[in-house]
Amino acid sequence: MSGADPTKLATNPIDDWTWLSRYTEARIALGRCGPGVPTSAHLGFQAAHAEARDAVLKPFDAEQFAADVIARGWPALAVHSRAVDRATYLQRPDAGRLLSPESEALLSEPRAPADIALVVADGLSSRAVQVNARPVLDALMPLIAASGRRLSPVIVATQGRVALADHVGELLGASASIILIGERPGLSAADSLGLYLTWMPRRGRVDSERNCISNVRQGGLAPEDAAKQAADLTARMFQHQAAGVSLARLPQLPAPEHGGS
Repeated sequence: MSGADPTKLATNPIDDWTWLSRYTEARIALGRCGPGVPTSAHLGFQAAHAEARDAVLKPFDAEQFAADVIARGWPALAVHSRAVDRATYLQRPDAGRLLSPESEALLSEPRAPADIALVVADGLSSRAVQVNARPVLDALMPLIAASGRRLSPVIVATQGRVALADHVGELLGASASIILIGERPGLSAADSLGLYLTWMPRRGRVDSERNCISNVRQGGLAPEDAAKQAADLTARMFQHQAAGVSLARLPQLPAPEHGGS
């Protein structure tokens, strides 16, 4: 029986789910105890739920993250959205899409022009940023530098939503924006990072005008692979001057080499 197809060995639905559980982190094949699940499965669910809540509610120290970025040799600025606290952020998504007046004034100061605005924001999982954003930056920065395109300081945002990069990009006059942001935690992963790329970031952009690279974490997409995908997408955005659905509709031509602009 050692060489038999495992799908042929199942004798009931529970067996089916059991062998399938080897290929996914989804909560299947939990077992049964009377009308409910076993105690171990129930406790595991509670622990995962608590971990997800912690990821959403844990404060993000943007100043310290910016200092860490500067220590790596890259300029960085810490900013804040118009969501004054976490409760406001969760209840008012619109407030997380715009910079606070103080941060807007900071980014409006004269500075060297940038082709790409690069933003890091806590989003719905500060843990995802703390664990995965630095490895992505370590891999992404050399690729952008090799392209010859001018990069903004790394803008590190607290209480930020994806569209915050639109406001940042508009103020910096950037042709494109990339935001690294904590994704909404699930019961299988509380530390998943997402990258969203937008062409001509301006307030009022919609999600169909963005490209997304998601599930960057251990057990998901590796930071190095995410950085490579982001660099390739950025090259295509500059090549076609489009992003999101508009870019997806174009023929999949080879992207320019990273050494050219």
